[in-house]
Amino acid sequence: MIPYLVYGLCSLASCLCSILLFAQYRRSGVRMLFWSGICFAGFTLNNVMLVIDYAVPPQIDLSIPRTIPTLLGLFAMVFAFIWEAL
Repeated sequence: MIPYLVYGLCSLASCLCSILLFAQYRRSGVRMLFWSGICFAGFTLNNVMLVIDYAVPPQIDLSIPRTIPTLLGLFAMVFAFIWEAL
């Protein structure tokens, strides 16, 4: 029960961060806020899939599909850091 609560709260926190980052991007137009919002959206999907992974039977392993949104979000941040530095 505790992992569901912890990972559920983590997914809510990362979703809130993503929403706030996108809202601030719409107000200011700073591109790093947009890329950070995409990164936190990937973290949100990872945490939601982690809760689902705990709910399904142990025979089904979602560890690889669960890491894909996180990797895409991190790649977006690395791309943004490189793009903004140029």
